[in-house]
Amino acid sequence: MSCESATSTAAPVATSLVTIYADGGCRGNPGPGGWGALLIAGDNEKELWGGEAHTTNNRMELTAVIRALGALKRPTTARVLTDSQYVQKGISEWIFNWKKNGWRTSDKKPVKNADLWQELDTLARQHRITWSWVKGHAGEPGNERADALANRGIDDVVAGRIA
Repeated sequence: MSCESATSTAAPVATSLVTIYADGGCRGNPGPGGWGALLIAGDNEKELWGGEAHTTNNRMELTAVIRALGALKRPTTARVLTDSQYVQKGISEWIFNWKKNGWRTSDKKPVKNADLWQELDTLARQHRITWSWVKGHAGEPGNERADALANRGIDDVVAGRIA
């Protein structure tokens, strides 16, 4: 399950770039998890969050980006910022060999979270995306907000607001 809110400080503005901050986490790994995303286009912002009762950090990191890209209504130029090197390197480096090798790693093991990687790959091909890593918990305002949204998702799961 997921939640969202949108705010705008001005009338909708045509913009060619959407900035996306995405984060995920768990309390315990595996354990209850949450994901959060902040989408910014000009003066418009949209917050997304959700969670799962039993999941992993990496699944929540991937889910945050998937939900953010899924919220885009048309092909978009986007900059995705994540504090997960797993997501950033996975989508911009590792995925090409995984696909070539039938979703197997270089040592012939199945790719972990292949279902989410495949969904992310499909969504990402619909947009022009720059993938950037940012250091987590280092004062980057957008990343801090995405982290707070992910924690809100965990809180909603723990409180029973998300099944």
